[in-house]
Amino acid sequence: MANTLTLKLLGKDYKIACAPESQERLRAAASLLETRLQAIAATVKGTNERLAMMAALDLAHEYLAVADANPDDKNTAVRIDENASANENLQRTINSIEARISVALEQE
Repeated sequence: MANTLTLKLLGKDYKIACAPESQERLRAAASLLETRLQAIAATVKGTNERLAMMAALDLAHEYLAVADANPDDKNTAVRIDENASANENLQRTINSIEARISVALEQE
């Protein structure tokens, strides 16, 4: 049975449905994200959406670095560079995010 958990990010409440056994990990993830968002907000001007995109990119980059550093660790994702299709999808996603950030910067 899923419970509703309320998390606050950049001063806004988000209600998330999650299993009771996932609540602590989700709270920890929200805390990590909030810390990253605050750090980025202190150095970069922009909308909350832009800050969220930059934080997501930053965390994804760190995650992939850990996965690359621990290729035999079954607790990390499959290494992206071992799968050409996944690598191409990742590059398209990065290009799309970069384009959106460029458009947002031009509008400011």
